[in-house]
Amino acid sequence: MSKPDVLCCTPFSPADIGRLSAQQTERLLGIALFGNDRIEARVACPVQHVGAPLLGGTLAGELWLGTGACRSGVHADIRYCVDELALYGVIEIDEPASSAQGSTPLQAAVADAYREIFALLDREGFPHLWRMWNYVPAINANSHGIERYRQFNIGRHQAFVDCARPPAHSPAACALGVAAGPVSIAFVAGRVAPITIENPRQLSAYAYPPEYGPRSPTFSRAVLVQLPAQELLFISGTASIVGHRTLHVGDVVAQTLESLANIAAVIEESRRFSLAPVRAEEFSYRSYIRHGEDFARVRAAVERELGETAAMSYVQADICRSDLLVEIEASASLAGANVRKTLA
Repeated sequence: MSKPDVLCCTPFSPADIGRLSAQQTERLLGIALFGNDRIEARVACPVQHVGAPLLGGTLAGELWLGTGACRSGVHADIRYCVDELALYGVIEIDEPASSAQGSTPLQAAVADAYREIFALLDREGFPHLWRMWNYVPAINANSHGIERYRQFNIGRHQAFVDCARPPAHSPAACALGVAAGPVSIAFVAGRVAPITIENPRQLSAYAYPPEYGPRSPTFSRAVLVQLPAQELLFISGTASIVGHRTLHVGDVVAQTLESLANIAAVIEESRRFSLAPVRAEEFSYRSYIRHGEDFARVRAAVERELGETAAMSYVQADICRSDLLVEIEASASLAGANVRKTLA
């Protein structure tokens, strides 16, 4: 068979692992798996296990396929795979019982994890982070006198500063809460620097005022990656925020529609930079819903706005702000095959 020339991210269930062809198995860059299944013993690539329930019969996760045979490795606590274009890695960290004075255990653990990630990327020659997925237990709880999401932001920001990485050139990202388990971080990086894209309806997250914590969140609203055979657009976790304020507190339907309006604004902004047509129907989405009982209303709102055939998966998870009920992320391949296509 001819060598594939695009990166692919496809929905899958654990049973699909046994049905992969030899070529697909060689191309495995990484897997994101939601729920309680464990499959790491059956694959050589890194697996991000996210202990968050799926809603509405959504497939269990996403499987990243590289452009050719992948090489796997371990760096410190990170499992990773690389091909010619990209590196996919996963790190799970347990918070220490104590930390240095002036730093909470979560803050210290996150800073250490991000520094390990940057060291790996520099060593392997994939210095540019494209997309990150962060899952933090009890993200809205308070400990050591400060909310845990704010602790996470302090640790992440410190690593960016320590490693001389400007916040204005940060990757697309999300940070969600899970009930228990380690802090889990997955990431995709490459040799090509992404184009960062901001939302004209929102203040850039890294410029939030101090009321949201001692350090602002370090991520871009979206990034566009221009590769030889495709463009990848990663849109960060997006919520009902205009400027820097939460809108529609307590109204999950209105928050869903505002989140989709923000995603539409980012898609429109991306047209200024993309060399390929940006078509809304090429996007795939994931919706994180704080309360499982809101699933039917969120899905109905999504289908009214995007149509019943929109590629949307649904996960129950806590959102980074306690007054947010839903968050939606999106991604697409804007040239070549769709980045989230079904397994052949």
